[in-house]
Amino acid sequence: MKRFVDRKKELQALRAEYEREEASFVVIYGRRRIGKTELISEFCRNRNVIFFLATEENEEQNRAEFQRVVAEYTGNALLKEGTYGRWEPIFAVIAEEAKKDERLILVIDEFQYLGKANKAFPSVFMKIWDTYLKDTNIMLILCGSLIRMMTDQVLRYDSPLYGRRTAQLRMVQIPFSYYCDFTPTLSEKNRIEHYAVTGGVPKYIEIFGENKDIYNAIQTHILNSNAFLYAEPDFLLAKEVSEVGSYFSLMRVIAAGAHRLSEIASRLEVKQSNLTTYLNTLMELDLIERCVPVTEASPEKSKMGQYRIKDNFIRFWFRFIYPYRGELERQEAGRVMERIREQFIENHVSFVYKEICRCKVIEGIEGLPGVSKSGSWWDNKHAEIDVVAFDDGRKNMIFGECKYSGQPKGTDVYYSLKEKRGYVKTDERTKQEYYVIFSVGG
Repeated sequence: MKRFVDRKKELQALRAEYEREEASFVVIYGRRRIGKTELISEFCRNRNVIFFLATEENEEQNRAEFQRVVAEYTGNALLKEGTYGRWEPIFAVIAEEAKKDERLILVIDEFQYLGKANKAFPSVFMKIWDTYLKDTNIMLILCGSLIRMMTDQVLRYDSPLYGRRTAQLRMVQIPFSYYCDFTPTLSEKNRIEHYAVTGGVPKYIEIFGENKDIYNAIQTHILNSNAFLYAEPDFLLAKEVSEVGSYFSLMRVIAAGAHRLSEIASRLEVKQSNLTTYLNTLMELDLIERCVPVTEASPEKSKMGQYRIKDNFIRFWFRFIYPYRGELERQEAGRVMERIREQFIENHVSFVYKEICRCKVIEGIEGLPGVSKSGSWWDNKHAEIDVVAFDDGRKNMIFGECKYSGQPKGTDVYYSLKEKRGYVKTDERTKQEYYVIFSVGG
């Protein structure tokens, strides 16, 4: 059953824009499958809305379909019968409709395709907004799933539309804390394993359903060459970047365990300076992140930076699927599944579990003080601590160890954590320290 989960902040922001006295111009963007259209549909329920989905067809075909949608909504006889070679007459009709007392919502989904079909369209739309819409009772929502195109066409300083928007929402994945709303029949352990593959992408969660056997779900929905998720990363990157092969090679080595820039460059046999553009693009697309020890005072200047794949599904795919595409194409999925069974928990789920625990500390745990920052800590000589968190004044600090195994953990984990904590430099403000052990096995 399809469920609408979370998105409370996004809905609140949209309601605030809807209640503005002036015209509203909202930009919603984020990767495919993240739930943008579902959010808009939920918000627009029982409200007056004109919804148009742009396609990769040429500008004339998009304009003709837009005219049909507007004519159908307004009942305007001229739009139903006429043929226009311009956008302005259509928006003039919308502007008249938007002068009524009740707010009108105009949604243009996949807006970036209009700018792709005609590079001058953002300039055309700027004039349409300024001439026809900005003084009406309208709430305009421009939505797009190609992040780089939406940034270039709408959000960048040099875009003709820059400065027109009244709000922007970048859609991100739903946190694990809401996963039970999607999968109420799964156990906590089942949910963690599902989340390790699907992440917080609603469409992926929907596809996996509440299958209690994670390996069966992987076999059905990923390893099968006809399955929905088999080639998903191809679709995610193909329309965002031109050198897909270079990006795939980069993601593959990161997924295999190369996190420092020097390690990545060495495995790819390229200069470190040649990787900067690729890494920045992947961070812009929200697929990787640069991590530093959480205690670093100047993260952007830190020499401890590591690049990690941010998206659980992408990490899983490049770790377990991409290197073995040849075997899968030869119908040898059984061998690939054997590797997944051998390595899935230790080399994938355990790392996702650590991130879940860091988020739990931020969200608040009974018996622990509230904190404002949570992450991991490491140095290049001694050790790594799974969870280190603290408040704004660093008066309280939390140190945690995360163990994803079926066996209960004892005091040896605590003493090991205490020893590693000794390598973490703190200052005089720290008054109280807390130690936490997370374990699915108790």
